[in-house]
Amino acid sequence: MIHLGEYNTLEIIRESEQGLYLADDEGNEILLPNRYVPETFKIWEKIEVFVYLDNEERLVAVTDKPYIKKGDFALLRCNAVTDHGAFLDWGMLKELFCPFREQAFPMKKGGWYFVYCFLDEKTDRLVASSKTNQFLDNKELTVKEFDKVDLIVSHPSDIGMNVIVNKKHSGLIFKDDIFQDLSIGDRLKGYVKKVRSDNKIDIVLGQIGYRNIEPNADAIMIELQDNSGYLNLTDKSAPEDIKRVLQMSKKSFKKAVGSLYKQKLIEIKDDGIYLI
Repeated sequence: MIHLGEYNTLEIIRESEQGLYLADDEGNEILLPNRYVPETFKIWEKIEVFVYLDNEERLVAVTDKPYIKKGDFALLRCNAVTDHGAFLDWGMLKELFCPFREQAFPMKKGGWYFVYCFLDEKTDRLVASSKTNQFLDNKELTVKEFDKVDLIVSHPSDIGMNVIVNKKHSGLIFKDDIFQDLSIGDRLKGYVKKVRSDNKIDIVLGQIGYRNIEPNADAIMIELQDNSGYLNLTDKSAPEDIKRVLQMSKKSFKKAVGSLYKQKLIEIKDDGIYLI
């Protein structure tokens, strides 16, 4: 089956004036227009393509890589707004449509919006929605405490930064746990710090508890090596200074320093840390 809005690996079956015809294992065919035909190819070899609807609403295969695909989230720029809705730049020849009913706030030309891409069952077209929360579900969680997870930064709040967890759940990184610059649309790894009784998920970017000592210790060792074996930080240093230099909390810093000291890798003096 050929999947709309996704990458498909298809077989080249024949050449025509319009381009190459590709087919899946079930014999379904689709055209790869001439502008996307590779310089060299062989009949019966396989090629990865993205499938969407062209300007005439026909299924078409392309070798372009969109910024978003079906079932995914991304930050996209609005190129135009018409009487029907907004049109977003997703890196394709035909823009991605976002109807007014799927706009959390009215979109404006030139603005950037965090959206979800899905297949509209009424029109069988790919559309975008900035009402992203409706595509997340925390009723039945697929994660637990200490799990490593994939994150997409969705929007800020008064108490931290909201994130999408494994493209399924909503989570929150509290301000006190943010030690690096985060922007909407950023993709990064994190850990489940806590699952609350109401299934809200607390996320941190560094590992938790004793799991956090080793990577933070590595970060301190790298910083020492990059600075001729000396680091002007101690357990009396201000949390802001530790965050600026190492992008970690003072609590994490003290744990990591203690681990390195026990391993006799560093020497702690009044003016800082020295590499042994």
